[in-house]
Amino acid sequence: MIMDWVYTGLGLLLLLLAGDSLVKGAVNLALRIGVPALIVSLTIVAFGTSAPELLISVQAIWDGVPGLALGNVVGSNTANVLLVLGVPALLAVMHTGECETRDSYLQMIAASILFIALAFRGKFDWISGLILLAALAAMLLHAGLAANAHRKNGVNAPPEDVDDLEGADPDLPWPKITLFLVLGIIGLPLGASLLVDGASNIARDFGVSETAIGLTLVAVGTSLPELATTVMAALRRQADVALGNVIGSNMFNLLAIIGVASLVGEIPVAAEVLRFDLWVMLTSSLILFPFVFLRMDINRTRGVALTALYIAYIWSVL
Repeated sequence: MIMDWVYTGLGLLLLLLAGDSLVKGAVNLALRIGVPALIVSLTIVAFGTSAPELLISVQAIWDGVPGLALGNVVGSNTANVLLVLGVPALLAVMHTGECETRDSYLQMIAASILFIALAFRGKFDWISGLILLAALAAMLLHAGLAANAHRKNGVNAPPEDVDDLEGADPDLPWPKITLFLVLGIIGLPLGASLLVDGASNIARDFGVSETAIGLTLVAVGTSLPELATTVMAALRRQADVALGNVIGSNMFNLLAIIGVASLVGEIPVAAEVLRFDLWVMLTSSLILFPFVFLRMDINRTRGVALTALYIAYIWSVL
């Protein structure tokens, strides 16, 4: 059992490091070959930061534990709201009332409802995958058109400086770009394999389902990059970055990760997920409503409440 925990921890570490490496390499490669910074931020960065979750889901299906894939996505979305926004608020008040995220938030809620509706088919198969990926394409197109319209009108135009992109370095030499890409491509599948094998064995040792492990251990682990980003954003008084990070990550988890994984193999939806976990995920997303629409800030008291809700959820799952 000790080695299973070692493999799980090592796999998680590899995923985090390889995912970061892949993002840096892909961002700088795209900018070097002339891809606009806006397109890079909407596609490459978003997909790159979701790569660990994607590889875990695909590896879980190949290893015959698809419950781990579904649990990872549902659990990550719950953790992203309650934990990733709750913990930073304990350190500094996040002035989310100043953020303009209404449009993105409504898209996240729509993605959540679509995901739950497809889950009631009893499985995520290639049909579900194509529907989710079509929704993702529509959202990316909408975001791109909206951003271009703002730029043309000169209203709230996003900065053109590529330094604002995660991992962007205009002076990064080609050998380093290549190295980052190679390390990411090699490290991600290796990390995913170690984590899925270790987590599956831990689930069997403790007599719990792979879905439960995905909802807790794996979900928290893959949410660590979002947590780190949000903590730094809170300390820097960048509430828009914190809230946008959570909303964007949740949309990609639902639409991109399960969308792609469903094309690899069928993902059955366990009865307990339909009865409980999906509704916890949706409820946690709805909790953001007053922070998005009523101009309420996430202060320390609300941060404590969010964190306590997440601890209670983990307790109920295990």
